Amino acid sequence: MSSKKKFKLVDAILATTCITLVVESVMPTAAIGNTQYFWWLLLIVAFCVPYGMIAAELSTAYPSEAGLYDWVKRAFGKKWAGRVAWNYWINFPLWIASLATAITTVLASLMNVELAWWVVLLIQLAYIWLTTFLGTKRVGESKTIVNLGTIFKVLVLGTIGILGFVFLAKNGSQNPIESFKDLIPNLSISNLDSGLPFISIIIFNFLGFEVVGSFVGDMENPKKDIPKALIIGGLIMAIFYVLPATAFNIVLGGSDIDPENMVQVFNGIFGAVGLTGTALNVVVWVFGIMLIYTFIANISSWSFGVDEVAKYAADDGSMPKVFKKANAEGVASNASIMNGIVASLISIGGVVVAELVPSFTDAFDLFFHLSWITLLLGYTPMFLAFLKLRRTDGAAERPYKVPGGKVMTFLFGVVPFVLLVAGIIFTIFGDFTKEYIVDSLPLIYGVVASLIIQEILVARIPKENK
Repeated sequence: MSSKKKFKLVDAILATTCITLVVESVMPTAAIGNTQYFWWLLLIVAFCVPYGMIAAELSTAYPSEAGLYDWVKRAFGKKWAGRVAWNYWINFPLWIASLATAITTVLASLMNVELAWWVVLLIQLAYIWLTTFLGTKRVGESKTIVNLGTIFKVLVLGTIGILGFVFLAKNGSQNPIESFKDLIPNLSISNLDSGLPFISIIIFNFLGFEVVGSFVGDMENPKKDIPKALIIGGLIMAIFYVLPATAFNIVLGGSDIDPENMVQVFNGIFGAVGLTGTALNVVVWVFGIMLIYTFIANISSWSFGVDEVAKYAADDGSMPKVFKKANAEGVASNASIMNGIVASLISIGGVVVAELVPSFTDAFDLFFHLSWITLLLGYTPMFLAFLKLRRTDGAAERPYKVPGGKVMTFLFGVVPFVLLVAGIIFTIFGDFTKEYIVDSLPLIYGVVASLIIQEILVARIPKENK
């Protein structure tokens, strides 16, 4: 079909940037304070670079719209691939539900009103089913939405980054770096200021490179364009994460950043550089609308890759049969509909609980944390699969190959794997005090429930002949 040859290199670069650049996850990392720069540098070098190179090698050596599932299956078989498919899929409706919650928070803040529970629910369901509809379209057809979302992300984050340095030149930093020691975290696991609980959110910021590999059917020259898109898109992503995070730290100071109310952050940062009254309101509204649009683009850019993995796994017997059906355009439409159904149930549950239990005010936080934990769980086998495929399938043609000898290859596979595991642990147990663990019980219950469902699904997969 004609749309399959419309996804060019520039579209792949913009898609890579849109997939990996998530506006709402910049502020939690900025809240770390000055030690964020230690974590950004460490994780760019130790996780982002190896991950991007590995994704480029696997995407071009084993081009498949199933991405992670196919690579892990080749290395470790269907049962481990089934675990990947479950975690890779379930994170998505959780993320959709968290963004639906964020949209109502943004709108309520922009209008300075408290929305009735039924209005909140209607807005959330409208967002969920809009993104569900977009998920039934091929990436070539929705590329305009993705490309515009990328532009808005760059505008929002780039403007904030520039204003941060304008504020620095005029007023100095609200969180000054007085010595080199201010940049070094206290790595005590009982110290929340260490930044250890934020490892996973920084890693989450980087994830999505392999989704570009799912676009092979819509690209003109995937083996040539995918590595270029990953490298260029990765550089853009890194710049537009670090710049606004630095600006938030300079203007607001780490302790003043509320990652769950982004409109307050916009008011704070634009007000700090001199905007007042009507001008401030107009600018905040413009940025708020662009922010909401990026929530739509986020899901549009990810949906094709996630849904294709779910469909591929269902065809392979690793996911329920309901995910098998594709529409006339060859898109995994049933997987997208399942996203909408599950995200709707999650959102309805969140609104009902918030109405019945007024003290429950952290639906976004709970859904977002559970989303990124399940996503990280889905990625953990990828790096070990890379090592095994290098060892057992060395004869496969690799148009792009991670450079270096055996030691470098080993480090590229093991170090990101260890960081992923550490990120998962410290997201659940930010510290090991009784109070923190009690507060984390809803998240712990959610992770345990997801793992139980995962193992029930995996148990249905027949054993393979060795």
